[in-house]
Amino acid sequence: MKANVFYTMFLVLGMALLACPGYAEDFSADMVSVSPEGSFAAKIYVSGEKSRMEMPEAITISRMDKKVAWVLMPSEKMYMEQPLNPRSAVSTREKMDGEIERKVEGNEMVNGRNTTKYRVTFEAEGKREEVFQWIDEVAHVPVKTAAIDGSWSSEFKNIRTGPQDREFFEIPAGYRNMSLGMPDMKSMLGVMGDEAER
Repeated sequence: MKANVFYTMFLVLGMALLACPGYAEDFSADMVSVSPEGSFAAKIYVSGEKSRMEMPEAITISRMDKKVAWVLMPSEKMYMEQPLNPRSAVSTREKMDGEIERKVEGNEMVNGRNTTKYRVTFEAEGKREEVFQWIDEVAHVPVKTAAIDGSWSSEFKNIRTGPQDREFFEIPAGYRNMSLGMPDMKSMLGVMGDEAER
């Protein structure tokens, strides 16, 4: 899977929660993202402005409150740290960065939840883009986000609302910091994508 696909999926995940029209409840879910180039699954945990995404290769903890992201490598008990990029981080702010317009498209049942479907127009990296979003208006959880042409989608399944363990959003004891620096997110995801192709 190519690096740009992984980066797009991370961007989609960030947009999904940044675009909630209210404050999402704390929740956990299984995330599934698909595109023509492939797919990946992850486990996501969200508590306020903190999130944790678990994938086979690594665990990413995003802390909007500290403006930092940690990438944990459990097999080596090491972690990397970088300044948080709001576009690739899960948050529960009311609007996503660069949002221009949000139109209601109707109501639909998605993954067993009653949702409102929106067409969202936003600007990212100097380009105007549009996506569909299906928001659970009770829990304020973005159940699904998808390209207008249906070419890719990212959705949450098995959503469970409620308080999350605070330890999920901290660096585990015994982990060493890789002090040599961390590549940017695109480079990191490119390495992960190359490994997935082998």
